[in-house]
Amino acid sequence: MRWTAFMAVLAMATTGASRATAADSVSNVVLAVHGGAGVIDRDKLSAEREKEIRATLDAALAAGEAVLNKPDGTSLDAVEAAVRVLEDSPLFNAGKGAAFTREGTNEMDASIMDGRTRAAGAVGFVTTIKNPISAARAVMEKSGHVLMVGDGAEAFAEDAGCEIVDPKYFWTERRWKSLQEALEEEKKKRDEQQSSGLGNRDAENLALHLRDAEARCGTVGAVALDRGGNLAAATSTGGLTLKRHGRLGDTPIVGAGTFADNKSCAVSGTGQGEFFIRSVAAYDIAALVEYKGLAVADAAREVVHKKIKSAGGEAGVIALDAKGNHAAPFNTNGLYRGYVTKDGKRHVAIYEE
Repeated sequence: MRWTAFMAVLAMATTGASRATAADSVSNVVLAVHGGAGVIDRDKLSAEREKEIRATLDAALAAGEAVLNKPDGTSLDAVEAAVRVLEDSPLFNAGKGAAFTREGTNEMDASIMDGRTRAAGAVGFVTTIKNPISAARAVMEKSGHVLMVGDGAEAFAEDAGCEIVDPKYFWTERRWKSLQEALEEEKKKRDEQQSSGLGNRDAENLALHLRDAEARCGTVGAVALDRGGNLAAATSTGGLTLKRHGRLGDTPIVGAGTFADNKSCAVSGTGQGEFFIRSVAAYDIAALVEYKGLAVADAAREVVHKKIKSAGGEAGVIALDAKGNHAAPFNTNGLYRGYVTKDGKRHVAIYEE
């Protein structure tokens, strides 16, 4: 088992209320990925599925590392390559494995940011782009804009050479089943609350809060540091099961779910997007590093464990500074994650190790 680095750090983590929220604080990291933070119960995750998840995280690391090992490999290329691997897998809530809206459609969001120039690109509620992260990069590099959404984003992506697929490509039985369960749960909550005076909106909010914990922890992301000392971050998601048509979470909002600046750090977040938006979470971590002088692990822990958790939100982030210091705090009982160091050693984890 290659968990020595994790265990050495996490042995010093606090217990009690902050149990399972410790940061994986390591140095000399060049690339890190995540597949989402949330309710990940050991007794409900089969050995076979866990093996598949670990293998896919490792494959994403390998793809990004291969880019960084090239003489001209950039952090932007690396995070895009890593996230594309995760988008192509039905195991995570992004791309192929995207969650369903209440209308039974798949609406995906993604963003990418260059820490050298602070250029950024994002797409929102797209339904036909096979790899939304590549569309986000196209927006950054070819459009003159930062955020494009819906039909306009899809038309632009096609013109930019991104692969377009039939929306049926994103249908998976597991996510469809989750939607049906969520709809049933919402109906049950509505019926239960009518007698107590709660309206339909209250029942819907209850269902959104309680349903499909697995889908909430499927957002994917990557952060990287290249040989030139440049950082980049990328995030992609299918959003919330049962979300309303047109809902945008934190993922396509630069500064909320994604941020990168060579002066501070690169961040990709996962969890309940509304809390990331209200907290401007990714930028807040970077600001604590740049303006307050906090170590990246301390800054990430401050936002995840204090700011977001105190507001009632579930969250996890991966953060990386220009010196290769990496942290991955989460305030849930699991975060699909991994990192690779300068010497080529790859590490993958799910729970507090």
